[in-house]
Amino acid sequence: MGQREELTRFLKASRGRIRPADVGLPHRDRRREKGLSRDEVAMLSGMSVTWYTWFEQGRDVQLSAPTLERLTSALRLNPREREFLFTLAQHRPPPLIDSNNRTVAPSVLLMMERLNIPALVMTEEWTVIAWNRFVARLFRDYGAMAPEDRNLFKILLLTESYMEDEADYRDMVQRLTARLKWDYSRAIRVDVFDALIESMMEQSEIFRHFWLNGDIMAHIEGPNTRFIPGIGEVSFQHTSYAVEQEPSQRLMLFTPMDDATVAILNRLAVEDAAVGVEQGA
Repeated sequence: MGQREELTRFLKASRGRIRPADVGLPHRDRRREKGLSRDEVAMLSGMSVTWYTWFEQGRDVQLSAPTLERLTSALRLNPREREFLFTLAQHRPPPLIDSNNRTVAPSVLLMMERLNIPALVMTEEWTVIAWNRFVARLFRDYGAMAPEDRNLFKILLLTESYMEDEADYRDMVQRLTARLKWDYSRAIRVDVFDALIESMMEQSEIFRHFWLNGDIMAHIEGPNTRFIPGIGEVSFQHTSYAVEQEPSQRLMLFTPMDDATVAILNRLAVEDAAVGVEQGA
């Protein structure tokens, strides 16, 4: 079965499960089909009957994103069905929806707890909303910070300890700002990004320079080496991944770059096993 045939089957099944009364339409006697007719779906989604019929039949009809959104509403599709429709019709995912969801899926939290490396989850505007014990031990305890102070971008650019090596700091700001530009281009909550950018423009001259003159990067990966009193020197390579359950969230992992860092992580894991694991609120 090709994708056009699957689109036809999906649309027929979707309209077939909706009764006219469910969407405020009068009941028709002697209906020849269950659920909504093509005429009714076209009317509810603001399309011509001919155009919707051709689309359902699998003809080469291209619908705009707003039209697909109206069709999604007319057919009462859930988020997964909406994504399925867009992918079949346009061969790409639909625009993100502003869910403003800061709840991390239990499966993601369990994975982070079981990992033997630092891991955190942050929102699209870089606010940290979940972290494991290694992040709290090696980087910072977000649980001891007010939620409004947990923006990782501001922390990295405005914390004095990151500014000690001028060359490294400048390189870090350049890379992070390039990634922030990319995130801004895809932002759902543009107002939150605008507030962050305005704040950083006022507080950081180097940010202002790279924001106005710098590059754009869709992905950044890089080393992170630091000395932690009482623990030793640790070296990580950080990478980030979209969280499938919530596309506006990003999972960041810190992979040890040398055996010494692996040994430190193993030692910390043993210590945590002896005293229990703390969880941030």
